Amino acid sequence: MEEDDIDEQPWREYLIGLGLGGSEMLPERRGVFGGSDLIKAADHGLLAVRRGRRYGRRRLLFWIFSFAALFSICIATFGFKMFFHAFKILVFMLVPSDTVDNFLLYSFVFHVLGFYPCKVELKDSVEALVEPKPFWNFVKFSLQYVARENIQSHANSINPRFGGHQTLEEREQSFSAVNQTIHCGFVEGFEGLPNTGFDLDKEDKMYMDTCTVVVSSCIFGSSDFLRRPTSKMISQYSKENVCFIMFVDKETLVKLSKEGSIPDEKRLVGLWRIVVVSNLPYEDMRKTGKVPKFLSHRLFPSARYSIWLDSKLRLHTDPMLLIEYFLWRNRAEYAISNHYTRHCVWDEVQQNKRLNKYNHTAIDQQFLFYQSDGLHKFDPSDPNKPLPSYVPEGSVIVRAHTPMSNLFSCLWFNEVDRFTSRDQLSFGYTFLKLKRTNPDKPFVLHMFKDCERRAITKLFHHRSP
Repeated sequence: MEEDDIDEQPWREYLIGLGLGGSEMLPERRGVFGGSDLIKAADHGLLAVRRGRRYGRRRLLFWIFSFAALFSICIATFGFKMFFHAFKILVFMLVPSDTVDNFLLYSFVFHVLGFYPCKVELKDSVEALVEPKPFWNFVKFSLQYVARENIQSHANSINPRFGGHQTLEEREQSFSAVNQTIHCGFVEGFEGLPNTGFDLDKEDKMYMDTCTVVVSSCIFGSSDFLRRPTSKMISQYSKENVCFIMFVDKETLVKLSKEGSIPDEKRLVGLWRIVVVSNLPYEDMRKTGKVPKFLSHRLFPSARYSIWLDSKLRLHTDPMLLIEYFLWRNRAEYAISNHYTRHCVWDEVQQNKRLNKYNHTAIDQQFLFYQSDGLHKFDPSDPNKPLPSYVPEGSVIVRAHTPMSNLFSCLWFNEVDRFTSRDQLSFGYTFLKLKRTNPDKPFVLHMFKDCERRAITKLFHHRSP
């Protein structure tokens, strides 16, 4: 959404989940004038503007008085909790979020509902940043990755897959934080069969091998516009030492070029280095997008830190300040925000089905599998709960490439590869099973508030199909 900073996604999801429809703004009408008609049109236009302003103010006052009356009636009858629910429904029905005339009212209600940024106490500059000496004293073990499957142990798996053909026994063993070789994407086909996908140019791979700190994102299937990081908010140090990588497919590159985002001789558009991916591994573009989202340690083998940014976001905070704030200050090896409204996987499952985010049968199969393997409901009153939420927002991930962080990323990716592309369904299960399997080997995951995510980025709409 480019008109303002408001995140309307929670509104839209909530509205559709209730079976209600939102208003749509009518297309703008434009006329062509000439000669004396231009003067008459100008006078008419000024008069229309004045009338529009008066009408806008009256409409705003009308809704404020309406909400005040509704508030009084509902509080007297049902109490505050019931009123708050009715208030959200009414707003969704009556306030078209993409109409500029309603910006003040929409902003007011938006803040009442609580979807707004909160203060993030970042350092003043990157110059004084020093990585804490004991920071890397996390659980240590060695991970290797399946590069090519043994055809003898997978005699019936003749179709090559990017994620490989992991058996249930191999899947169970992979959750142990021990020296091991596991499936983690990039599994090559059997000898003589085609490559399984996510092919990169040799020059790009050489550049990526040199990166020690990475900010990455992706656009596949022309699903988004290119959001450049806010250059004035990025320090000179980060501009020189952090790799900003935007993965795209050829279709997206053509689309972006037509819109003026043409890479220069260094393959740069602003701070983004455009890396073209050939031979996409999945028909589902969302699932293909999970490759760079989860497997940054595979794509950037020399990287110590990485930050994932969904393409709907624009970064307007220095990445080194984010690493200090979310990782170093919390002595964490992985940081991700909680969801803005949902915290239980049961609720997430129902919302995905209400919004038809994925095939319902596939969602049910995945969910039943997780329940049979010990997934339980989130209890917000439990003082010993391991996380503040079992459902992440997931559009910003800050990672140190430690063994446990890399293992969790592989495990989470394998769940997406095996089941649905809705990674919010598998996050809580994957974390809890990893924790349960390794009771004496902590995985230090910091789940920060979603309002902090809103403070460090600017949210936009995805491109309309």
